[in-house]
Amino acid sequence: MLVAGFPAGAWGTNCYLVAPAAGEECVIIDPGHQAAEGVAEAVAKHRLKPVAVLLTHGHIDHVASVVPVCGAHDVPAWIHPDDRYMMSDPERAMGMTIGQPLMGELAVGEPDDLRELADGTTLNLAGLELTVAHAPGHTKGSVTFRMPEQADVPPVFFSGDLLFAGSIGRTDLPGGDPEEILRSLARVCLPLADETVVLPGHQHQTTIGRERATNPFLRQVAEDGPGGGGMGPAASPRRGL
Repeated sequence: MLVAGFPAGAWGTNCYLVAPAAGEECVIIDPGHQAAEGVAEAVAKHRLKPVAVLLTHGHIDHVASVVPVCGAHDVPAWIHPDDRYMMSDPERAMGMTIGQPLMGELAVGEPDDLRELADGTTLNLAGLELTVAHAPGHTKGSVTFRMPEQADVPPVFFSGDLLFAGSIGRTDLPGGDPEEILRSLARVCLPLADETVVLPGHQHQTTIGRERATNPFLRQVAEDGPGGGGMGPAASPRRGL
């Protein structure tokens, strides 16, 4: 399996291109701010053919390049319905005044073909199997994508802004909920095998086993349950929204 990832734009949001191998079809996950050029470079370098764009949530740092990327490759995008409004109204998603400039008046909107994700759905795209888990708390429509173990490749988990190395997504923007994100961590992350590779929306990759042992939030829900013990350390990623 091929995963070509790179941090893009002002928020350093990780964009991933995923394919069975070089020279084959691929999906693009979270083409955010200023990601279009990096996507084009990765497509050319690995001789890939994009077939879909998948979005972990609707914040502008994860969706800003969806329209140009979908347009360049004539592919659909997928997002959870609870975050769909953010595609055309990013200021509302960030709690900003309507009409306030956002990153130099970014061009936003929906691509021509926008489809909705549902919890528990398995997408079979580009020869890949990706299982969707609705994981609210960072936003109402946050989702993750999980790929099963394949041959010598361990399971892969695209966590978006639910889980980071050593931290979790912020909950102080509209739609965020500190108790709900703990419930999502317990329901979505804790059942995963320790060897599962976590590819987050920001920062570097990790594993579920490492986070189970060291991440204060994952340890909290493992020890006390999703409703116990309060929030502990400030739930904020080092970069991003």
